[in-house]
Amino acid sequence: MNGFIDKLSEKLVPIASKLGQNKYLLVLRDAFMLAFPLTMFGSLVVVINNLPFFSDELKGTLGNLFGNGQNATMSIMTLFVTFGIGYYLTKTHDVEPIFGGAVSLAAYLIVTPFATVTEGGETVTGVLTTDRLGAKGMFIGIIAAFLAAEIYSRITKKGIVIKMPEAVPAAVAKSFAAMIPAIITLTIFTLVNAFVTGVFDTNLHDVVYNVIQKPLVGLGSGLPATLIAVFFVQLLWFFGLHGQIIVNSVMDPIWNTLMLDNFEAFQKGETLPHIVTKPFMEIFTVGMGGSGSTLIVVILMAFVMKSRQLKDVGRLALAPGIFNVNEPVIFGMPIVLNAAIFIPWLLAPLVSTTFNYLVMAAGIFPTPTGVTVPWTVPVFFNGMLATNSIMGGVLQLIDMALIGVIWYPFLKILDRTNLQQVDMSTAE
Repeated sequence: MNGFIDKLSEKLVPIASKLGQNKYLLVLRDAFMLAFPLTMFGSLVVVINNLPFFSDELKGTLGNLFGNGQNATMSIMTLFVTFGIGYYLTKTHDVEPIFGGAVSLAAYLIVTPFATVTEGGETVTGVLTTDRLGAKGMFIGIIAAFLAAEIYSRITKKGIVIKMPEAVPAAVAKSFAAMIPAIITLTIFTLVNAFVTGVFDTNLHDVVYNVIQKPLVGLGSGLPATLIAVFFVQLLWFFGLHGQIIVNSVMDPIWNTLMLDNFEAFQKGETLPHIVTKPFMEIFTVGMGGSGSTLIVVILMAFVMKSRQLKDVGRLALAPGIFNVNEPVIFGMPIVLNAAIFIPWLLAPLVSTTFNYLVMAAGIFPTPTGVTVPWTVPVFFNGMLATNSIMGGVLQLIDMALIGVIWYPFLKILDRTNLQQVDMSTAE
């Protein structure tokens, strides 16, 4: 087993390290984190407006009064992501980032179709619908933002800018410096949009949605792709690499799009279209007590095992584990490069993820609604908030029992080994 792990480490760790340091994936991660506080606020509004014990009439009243809290955050998440991509990518080129963010956002809006809406006999033109600014526009937003930021930054780096005298205030000088790169970048997007609209009588949103987004989202929403993602999260963590950051940087556009789809359906009172979403991945796969769902493992170590080493690590890791922080057990047990627990570390999240997917698909337990739950909310409560049902928390308790059954024999072997080592050292 140790030889196999050493060979796997030699092949996997360099690849994972390069992936984790990829400029574009880091920019994408930071852009989603820029939107996180806003989407968190929107999720809290949704949760409060739709508490299970509220009547439909009260929910409708709260939606009318406080609905803009979600409309201005969760429903237009793509706007924040595109600005974030432009900002952070431009920053990596050592170019003034605020203009890069603004240009990327403008480029995205240029390729976004403005609708004509008729309501109450009055026709309104130039309307931006929230579906284009939310789930349906996520992939075209990401693509447009990356391309716009790259074009803008490269033009600026080539010195194709207006340089003002030193006496001019810095804000004015930066604005003039951004003018030519911004005009060229946005002209390119305007011409592309005009070509697609004029020649093909469609828009880039629908092209990207049908050609790229729908197939990727369909693939990412299935159980096989989800299990592959969970497997690599666990495998990378085993070698001391932050598996969730690396895997999420690749999969977040898909999972967040699925989340927004569910969120929009939940707002409308429709059937939720997806099981796998960002909240599903965070709350019902590897996140119960931290990466690897180790809360039940910590409890078994602290209160069931007999060796001093496991008891001490378990008790030390219990309080952080309740709030889904488990570095104390990952590096204290240790889990990293510990061949003795390689099997349960990989197997338990795969089993619980499969179980959760199947019971949700069967309608036995509710599906996450699409609201974002802070990752530090303890187990049971985060499951309840994510599904807007106490049954979401109950499902997590069942998961913990299932994970505990898988881990128990391996922990018992470690426990006996530790006790034997103590007996041998005492005898000497």
